[in-house]
Amino acid sequence: METKDYLKDIQDIKSMMAQSSQFISLSGFSGIIAGVYALIGAFIANLLIENSTSQYVTLESSTFKNLIITAAIVLILSIVTAYIFTVRKAKKMNEKVWNPTSKRLVVNFCIPLVTGGLFSFLLLRNGSYGLIVPVMLIFYGLACVNASKYTLRDVRYLGLTQVALGLVATEFSGYGLYFWAIGFGVCHILYGSVMHYKYDRN
Repeated sequence: METKDYLKDIQDIKSMMAQSSQFISLSGFSGIIAGVYALIGAFIANLLIENSTSQYVTLESSTFKNLIITAAIVLILSIVTAYIFTVRKAKKMNEKVWNPTSKRLVVNFCIPLVTGGLFSFLLLRNGSYGLIVPVMLIFYGLACVNASKYTLRDVRYLGLTQVALGLVATEFSGYGLYFWAIGFGVCHILYGSVMHYKYDRN
């Protein structure tokens, strides 16, 4: 009996240590919703490009401005949705949303993400439009991999998938919008569904 009790105590300690070093309140359902937002955004972007009066989308064109607005709306909606569902899940698990682990997660996520955003902006300014989507996918993937040390392991696999997809998109730069839809839309829905099934249902 005592041996069993010791083993149980050790397992409990290991579980507590894992929880203290990982932020486990990320919501899989918010990933699904973010993927849906991305697909809707990609559909709208495709309509804007098809209905553009000029042959090329330039920085000064109204089409480009509408594309930026569409992307910004998708980003804001995704962040707000993720925050709402994460707070809701954290309350159910009696976990604080803003704690040392979640702070480390955010910092490690933002470093590659902000770097990729600045790099994309520089590519945009220099007219390298074909590389913008691959760069976004690759740096977002690296951000997920970097942050996965402080949260669920599935985030790492999502990041590696995004990096691989970004590398493939570099070879087929003419299909950037489709790769964007697959990476930020389909992949989020798939991985969000897996995370929801594994962690959220209980």
